[in-house]
Amino acid sequence: VLSADPEHPPEILGMIGASAALSISKIPFEGPVGSCRVAYLDGGYIVHPTYEQINESQLNMVISSNEEAIIMVEAGSNEVSEEVILEGIKQARLANLETIALIKEIQSVAGQPKLAINSDPDEMTELESQIKSLVLDNMQDVLNLNSFKAERDEGLDRLEEETLEKLSDDYSEQKISEGFKNVLKSEVRSRILNLGIRPDGRSKEEIRPISCEVGTLPRTHGSGLFTRGQTQVLSVATVGSLTMKQTLDTVGPDTTKRYMHHYNFPPYSVGEARRVGSPGRREIGHGALAERAILAVLPDESEFPYAIRVVSECLGSNGSTSMGSVCGSSMALMDAGVPMKAPVAGIAMGLVTNSDGGYAILSDIQGIEDFLGDMDFKVAGTAQGINALQMDIKFTGLTTDMLEEALGQAKRGRIYILDKMSEAISAPKEQMSPYAPKMVRIQIPVEKIGAVIGPGGRMIRSIIEETGASIDVSDDGGVTIGSSDQAMLDLARSKIDGLTRELVVGDILTGKIARVTNFGAFVELLPGKDGLLRSEEVGDMEGEPQIGQEITVMVKEIDSMGRVNLSRKALFGDDGDSPITQPTSRPPISDRDRGRPRPTGGPPQGGRGRFNDRGRRP
Repeated sequence: VLSADPEHPPEILGMIGASAALSISKIPFEGPVGSCRVAYLDGGYIVHPTYEQINESQLNMVISSNEEAIIMVEAGSNEVSEEVILEGIKQARLANLETIALIKEIQSVAGQPKLAINSDPDEMTELESQIKSLVLDNMQDVLNLNSFKAERDEGLDRLEEETLEKLSDDYSEQKISEGFKNVLKSEVRSRILNLGIRPDGRSKEEIRPISCEVGTLPRTHGSGLFTRGQTQVLSVATVGSLTMKQTLDTVGPDTTKRYMHHYNFPPYSVGEARRVGSPGRREIGHGALAERAILAVLPDESEFPYAIRVVSECLGSNGSTSMGSVCGSSMALMDAGVPMKAPVAGIAMGLVTNSDGGYAILSDIQGIEDFLGDMDFKVAGTAQGINALQMDIKFTGLTTDMLEEALGQAKRGRIYILDKMSEAISAPKEQMSPYAPKMVRIQIPVEKIGAVIGPGGRMIRSIIEETGASIDVSDDGGVTIGSSDQAMLDLARSKIDGLTRELVVGDILTGKIARVTNFGAFVELLPGKDGLLRSEEVGDMEGEPQIGQEITVMVKEIDSMGRVNLSRKALFGDDGDSPITQPTSRPPISDRDRGRPRPTGGPPQGGRGRFNDRGRRP
């Protein structure tokens, strides 16, 4: 991206540019390819929407296609129906045809002749024929076992080694390996299409055995263990203060991210021993897909003022770990007490075709079906609709009827998986983990933000140091306070309330006596805000007021200068001679007192009311 505006996402332009560059180059290319983004807003579709339209829409879908068929679909949505998805794809294909026509026009003017690919199909046909004669019967025996991935892979590896030993004098190792893969692919696909038998013996719509568990890890805020066949994912949910949002540095308008999903695929999950490095494109892509699937059902920040992070660890893998992480994440979040709108499940669909137009759509594909099939189609959502979708096509014959059938089959599988998950947990827990921080969100007047922050941030830092709570103040006056200690959270909240609250006549508060004079006592009602309880208003107090003594009072009067008069008698209905009144005018502070620190309450008129810091008349 060399230049970006703040209104339009640049990714689509990148795909179109790559397609155009390949089309005019000498590189062999089965294009051109057109790409577009489609949004669904107010019952209509918008092609190439702006960021604002994307944020407001129910669907954000990217579709790539050539002149014949769909090649790729990726979407995030808000529980939309399968019909909305299908119509969006149709609209996108029409738009992509316009893009393809433009690229072809450019190609006719600036295109170069394509390089020829030198290959000998007869040689590969002969090689594959020899491989079949050597190992086909044994290959069928291995596939007939319907065994787990490790046993099947071990048997197939042994057959490939035998093939290499017998044919290495006539062909290169690379050619033999490619020929063996083609024979295996042909046999697996034939068994599915002609016999209806998948590599592990399942029928086309059958889903592998599922088991679900929550609360697996006792110390975390929430955890969910999802097992489907040999694929097992452990998702761990953590909640924190909003200050822990991820900061984004992109060309888009979003600068922070409140919900984060991280997906890890360690080597041991597929029986390998190798170095673990930084996340690759596979980990990042799968994590982003699962994140989109969950995002639509999370509560608003105003309802649930937390930053949320889920880490999904793939403990075992034989296909569809990304959809396993969707299921694990949903359970972990509900276990953590996050008030999700609905549980979310995901399923990976596959497709096998032949040259005669026959095809089979497979539910819950495993690794070998993904590797040897024609489509990897992941669908995640709730019982009401689709939240995320990703489809990669490995051939150019996908029809709308195939896609509609795949979506319908995926919905049936998704409902089945949701029912299995509900046996472990069906709704968010009412109580969050005792280890999770407690968060409250309050709203203060925007003009009071400065009072909470204080000069140079001193006030908010002092509250944080005293209470240990996290405090996040937004520009609209929203204040989020968090602490694992309820007492400290309450203390921090009371301090912020005190800094921002406006006293009104009739308020009843409990404060501490800050100063005692010969005409009454000054009571600290809020931080930095005192009121005067005159001697005749002491009410039912026993004995003389003492500094530091807690006392409950009612605000009786606030004069035009903001000075507060208090009453104890009014609390007990014994204030007939001193009615509660609205603010009145009182004489200003004298020149002699100007600049001298004093409480917000005021003395009675005349010189007798002046006092020094020790409560004595000067």
